Order: sequence, then structure tokens, then C-alpha cells
Amino acid sequence: MKNIVRIENIVIGNDYPLAFILGPCVVEDREMLFTVAKKLIKIQKQLDIPVIFKSSYKKANRTSDTSFIGIGMDEALKMIGEVKNEFGYPLITDVHTEAECAAAAEVVDILQIPAFLCRQTELLRAAGSTGKPVNIKKGQFMAPENMKFQAEKVLNAGSGGVIFTERGTTFGYNDLVVDMRSIPVMQSTGYPVVFDATHSVQVPGGATEITGGRPEFVAPLAKAAVAAGCDALFIETHPDPPRAKSDAGSQLALDKLQDVIREVILIRDALT
Repeated sequence: MKNIVRIENIVIGNDYPLAFILGPCVVEDREMLFTVAKKLIKIQKQLDIPVIFKSSYKKANRTSDTSFIGIGMDEALKMIGEVKNEFGYPLITDVHTEAECAAAAEVVDILQIPAFLCRQTELLRAAGSTGKPVNIKKGQFMAPENMKFQAEKVLNAGSGGVIFTERGTTFGYNDLVVDMRSIPVMQSTGYPVVFDATHSVQVPGGATEITGGRPEFVAPLAKAAVAAGCDALFIETHPDPPRAKSDAGSQLALDKLQDVIREVILIRDALT
């Protein structure tokens, strides 16, 4: 029996419907953000699925010094808030420093700890102290059973709940591999588990200035994770991935998203 996490009218965990965390990697501009939000509303209504909208107000972990970071925290958070006001989505976004947590918590419903920062105690405490639920992405270097210690830091600070996200493990120097065993292992610690189907297909930059990816594996990995029992799916999506300013190599094309969601719902329904 896992703890459940409530985000407005969405419940993640146990036998509740498979939830979806969807949206573009980072706020690039208002037009792109709202293009994605409008499309997701159509998918949500047609497929009757719970959707949490995700976009980062900045990207702090970049391969190159010339990589796009963001349009500015205040402006980006304002735009994300406008998405909620217009479409009614619960919101999730990354936080990177203790100082960012309170400001982000004023706008979004869930704070997300990036994978590379999942052991940063002061950051975890600051996120937990907002009272918001916290999604902790499992580091590419972390054993899944050790994530329970990160959850304790968040909960002891007063968080409204903890979710874990599996996003692949470092394999060699420029590749990731997903061990689906990590989903039931992390669930056994008592927390719901999300599978990040897009960051898991990244090919981290080494000799190049950008992080590449293999988006053709998004659907197969998403289906495998649902079959393994994940509680939610995380998929970053963009109207034109090759032109995206962040994670161009791994985001799923917006026009392919609905078909992937249909397929994973069929698998989930077969398990229940």
C-alpha cells in the first residue's frame, strides 16, 4: 500500500487512474506555451485523463555556456500562472535553489527537484517547508531504494506529500538505461512513482554542445513503465521539437502525444 498524493482534484498512487504530467520543457515564449496548453486540453477531454501541466521557468543544468536558460524567472512564472488561470491545470515546475522555492510555490501546485539535485538537503528542506507536494526525480547515479532518505528530508520539513520519478540511470558516458525494477522498488518505500519517458531517452552531451536524444523510444519505454505499474507518466512535448530551445532531442512531438497516451491507457486498463 502506497501513500497517495493529492493535487487539487487529481490523486496519484494506489489504484487511482494513471495521471499524466505533460508540457514543454521550458517556457520559451507565451505563444508556444499556450499552443501546447490548448492541445493538451483537447486531449484531456477526449481521453478523460488527469493532466498536470509542466514547464520550467528556467533550465539551470545546461551542457554548454551558450545554451538557453530561460526568459527570466518572474516572467516565466507569470506565464505558467496564466496557463492555470485560463485552462485550470494543476501546475508543476522545477526548483533549483532554496531561494526559488517560496516564489515558485506561490504559483504552482507541485515543486519538482531535478535529478542532479535530488540529494541536496537544504534544497529538499526548502521545498518541503512550502507545504506543497514535492516530486523528487531520482538521480541518474542513485539506487532506487536510497530515495526514501530524500523523502524523509522533504516530509520532515512539512511537505504535503512526496512523489518519486524514474528517469534513467547513467550507462557509460553518453547514454542512459532504464531499469524498470526501480518502479516497484521505489513504490515499496511507500511513495507513488512517476516515469519520465522523455528524459529517459536523452543522450547526454559529451563532445557536443547539446544533449541529444532518441525520441523513437519514448512510446516503448512509456508502455513498459505502465506495464511495470507506474502511477503517472511524465512526457515533455513541443510543437516542433527540433526547434525547441531545450531538450530538442528528447521532447515528443505534440502531434504524436495523443496516440502514445491512447496506447498506454489500453495497457493500464488491461492491468486493472
